[in-house]
Amino acid sequence: MAEKSFKYVILGGGVAAGYAAREFAKQGVQPGELAIISKEAVAPYERPALSKAYLFPTGTARLPGFHTCVGSGGERLLPEWYTEKGEDLEKLSFTRIELLLNTEIVKADVPSKTLVSAAGETIKYEILIIATGSTVLRLTDFGVEGADAKNIFYLREIDDADKLVEAIKAKPNGKAVIVGGGYIGLELSAALKINNIEVTMVYPEPWCMPRLFTAGIAAFYEVYYSNKGINIIKGTVASGFTSDSNGEVKEVKLKDGRVLEADIVVVGVGGRPLTALFKGQVDEEKGGIKTDGFFKTSVPDVYAVGDVATFPMKIYNEIRRVEHVDHARKSAEQAVKAIMSTENIEEYDYLPYFYSRAFDLSWQFYGDNVGETVLFGNDDPKAENPKFGTYWIKDGKIIGAFLEGGSPDENKAIAKVARVQPPVESLDSLSTEGIAFACKI
Repeated sequence: MAEKSFKYVILGGGVAAGYAAREFAKQGVQPGELAIISKEAVAPYERPALSKAYLFPTGTARLPGFHTCVGSGGERLLPEWYTEKGEDLEKLSFTRIELLLNTEIVKADVPSKTLVSAAGETIKYEILIIATGSTVLRLTDFGVEGADAKNIFYLREIDDADKLVEAIKAKPNGKAVIVGGGYIGLELSAALKINNIEVTMVYPEPWCMPRLFTAGIAAFYEVYYSNKGINIIKGTVASGFTSDSNGEVKEVKLKDGRVLEADIVVVGVGGRPLTALFKGQVDEEKGGIKTDGFFKTSVPDVYAVGDVATFPMKIYNEIRRVEHVDHARKSAEQAVKAIMSTENIEEYDYLPYFYSRAFDLSWQFYGDNVGETVLFGNDDPKAENPKFGTYWIKDGKIIGAFLEGGSPDENKAIAKVARVQPPVESLDSLSTEGIAFACKI
């Protein structure tokens, strides 16, 4: 097959690819210099929509509505943007940014700067940005009995979401079991409940979202979800599945001996960064590809961004890997500036940021969730407009802040608190003052 050659190649077609493409355009990339390689069939889009409005029965999100970079309030990069941006169409003889969709790369040879697709196509590059993201952990990977039954879903790509939408339509008033109590578990439980599906969440931990939530924060969401009619089972895992004569899932067997009826199962038990193509070719650390503050890897002309990058987190003076859309966007922009900019740019100085929306709830978190905690505000799950939060205090300073139901200004205030890390004299007075403390910083 013919060989293709580009000055810049972005490997991966997710959020990071879209934001990198926009930054390349800002920095003056020339027509034909840049290619984006994606195994998906569509141009880069805002992945968080898949667990939210994509599944809603009304106000449903569909492409082209959530192509990047609309998620951060920017211009929506429609598929034609990649070919038409800044071009006189009458003189257009080649693509400005080439989208190589439906293209899975099966081999990467870093020394020869070559990628090989499943179809046998060879793609050469001068500079590579690895933006491969994560893959979901599947129960079949752990040998769970019956985990290959039909209507057991994972959510990572738009194809996954389409299959889940079809199942929701095919099983009106059906029963769903959500395996996992993290982001996917909480957001999909809400989305399925809105579709009049009977929902049970199952997770092994003592409370939901344990990597971020304290027991106090989690208690609010668990009661709120229970009040919405969602059944929550904690402290056990799905150990097997039975299926009907059509091969569709029928029951979920739990390790504690209980058996749950299910027409639909959605599994959200974590992900794994997609680094296998580069094993032994670039330095790795903490499960990701090690980079510096400009997202350069150990190999010249190779960069890694988003979920796959393990980078220096300046604010905490340590190396970390972050799986979140906000970091995917910002790290992609940082890498392109480092590649293209003629001016000196600052090292990446990232403040961790996470958020979620479900039902009428919306929370944001900034900073680090270590140290002592102070819960404040109205965390009554039955309240009409609950607004509450938590500060994390380490060495006498606030280093993290969480807020449910905050206004845009209040959310900016907790971000500033996490960045500035003000000292705290009294935890009791901090609890009393609550969000007002952040707003005066």
